[in-house]
This record gives sequence, structure tokens and C-alpha cells, in this order.
Amino acid sequence: MVRRTGDGHTRTGRRGGPAPVVLSVLPYAVMALVVVANLIAGPTVGLLPLVSLGPAFAGLVGGWRRTVAVGLIALAAGVGLGIYSDLFEERRGFASLAAVAGVTAVGVAGAVMRQRREAELAGMRSIAEVAQRVLLRPVPRSAGHLRAAVSYTSAVAEARIGGDLYEVVAAPEGVRVIIGDVQGKGLESVETAAVVLGAFREAAHDEPDLKGVGARVERAAGRALQGEKFVTAIIAELDPANGAVFLNYGHPPPLLVRADGSVSFLEPASYALPLGLGLGAGEGPQPFRVAFAPGDQLLLYTDGVTEARDRSGAFYPLGARTPLLKDPDPEVALEALRRDLILHTEGPLHDDAAMLLLRHRE
Repeated sequence: MVRRTGDGHTRTGRRGGPAPVVLSVLPYAVMALVVVANLIAGPTVGLLPLVSLGPAFAGLVGGWRRTVAVGLIALAAGVGLGIYSDLFEERRGFASLAAVAGVTAVGVAGAVMRQRREAELAGMRSIAEVAQRVLLRPVPRSAGHLRAAVSYTSAVAEARIGGDLYEVVAAPEGVRVIIGDVQGKGLESVETAAVVLGAFREAAHDEPDLKGVGARVERAAGRALQGEKFVTAIIAELDPANGAVFLNYGHPPPLLVRADGSVSFLEPASYALPLGLGLGAGEGPQPFRVAFAPGDQLLLYTDGVTEARDRSGAFYPLGARTPLLKDPDPEVALEALRRDLILHTEGPLHDDAAMLLLRHRE
């Protein structure tokens, strides 16, 4: 899994275990086993061709130079076994050595091709990481009267970009934020997320009221999306005098944690259609306001959090996990919640999970 934190770092949660070490040792272990078995069985048992297993396994990991070195060791072992078993008098030893050399050549060719593919994959990953840094920029740790932290966990072990999006913008009218989830995966969802974020970043600075921001984002999403594609999203504005105002486009409700520890999910009076489905169908979502005082916390998230299941099929109980957000550092608190989410699923997530934590400064 891939986690993107508030400082802009991307970390992989699942890494390979001891398998690479085993594969690195395997060629030498196999050749040693063949030599020992041949010496124990005696010269009448010709195990020399099995030495070629060494260079065959060597091509699985490491470079071509290592495969060549293993092949030379295999040839040396083959010469020794051939002399021990008197195979060169019948010319069988030369055929066996030719087989070892042939397998070594094939292993070298395989290692070269694998290294080229790994280099191409590394280049693609590098481009993807740059694209993600442009698309999902690190949120500011401090914005106006708020402290912010973000966590992004991909459901795919090697993924760097998903369909979840978020942004925090300090505008003259207050701190404006968005969190959303693009339907679907792949490059198409990334393009849609880029359109939505680009429209929000411009509108957050230009529009005097939140409904104007939402209208511009909805128009941009409507132009970018085709068919039944859509984006669920929440757009919010927070300022010290007026609390928090929300526009909910079919997205899971924000979680509000009061300074006294009380918890509530902020449901709108009526849900509007997601972005891309409601263009021209009405006035869009109606803004609703809640008080947001010093010491309060607001958690915005995507459905990859609340729809995460454990082995018994139970959903993640987000509302009951709010005590994990007690750490004074919002990034540490959000990381504790992310780790608990992973423990709940006892394995990889089935959907990307983004969380944005906003705290009113004391």
C-alpha cells in the first residue's frame, strides 16, 4: 500500500519479504547440493547436468554479471565432477558442460531483459510520482485558523495515483477545502481528478461565496465527464467568525469531533447528485452551516475508509475510533487512525482511502 502524508512523502506499506534473499542464495545452494550428492553417491551416478540449475536460478535476481559468475562457478564444478566420474573419457562430460554453458547464456539473456524492463518500470513510476505531486500537492500544515493533516492510502501495492482528491486553499473569505472520489480507476480517473482540482483551485480564490465555487467545479466536472461517470465530493469553507459551511455532492458526511469529545456526522438536509450527474438538473446542493469552535476537529474522508471491512464483513467503525485523534499533533493523530484502519482490514484495502483532518486552533 502507498501512503501519502501531509509532508508530501509517499511510503509503501507492503514490501517484499525474505523471497529476494532466498533467490539470491538459491543458485549457490543448488550447486553445492548437487556436488555433495554426487560425491556421496559415487562416481557411477552422473549428476553433472544438474549443476546447470545454478545459472538458471541466478537469472531470476541480480544482474547479468552475477549470472555469468554463477555460470563460471557451475562450469568449474562441472569439470570437477566430470573428472571425478570419468565422464570426459566417454565425451558425456563435454555434452554436460555444453548444457551448463547454454543454460548460462539463456540466464544472462533473461537477466538483461529483466533489467531493461525494471528500468522502464522505474522510469514510469518516477513519472507517476511527479504527476501525483502536481495533482495532489502537500496540504499546508497551517492554513488561517486551522491546522491540517492528510493521509492517502492506495488499495494497490504499486500504485502512485488513484481517484481520490483533496485540497486546502487559504482564501480571503476563509479556508476552503475539497475532498472527492472519482468513480473508476486508471488514467481516466486521474484526468478527471485533475480537472476538478484545477477548477476548485481557481474558484476558491476568485468566487466570493461557496455556492459560486461549487457551481464552477460542477461545470468543469460536467464538461470532463461522459456517460454515467461522476465524482462524489464535499466542498467546505471555514472561517473563525461563521464556523463551517458545506456543499455535499453525494459524498460521505464529514465527522465532527467537539472539544468535549462528542462526535457527530454532519448530514445535509437532502443529498445532491454527485459532480457530473447534476449539471442542469437543479440548483445543486444547498449549503448548510455548523459551528466550529476552538478545540474542534473535522475529519473529511472518502468511502474507502467507512467501507473497509474486516474478515467477518464488518465495516470500519469510524465514529467509535475518534479517541485515536487525541494526539496534539494532527499528523500523528491521523497516522494513528490510518494504522487502525489497516489493522481492521487485516490486509490490503479494497479501495483507495483518503482522510483530511482539520483542527481549529486552540
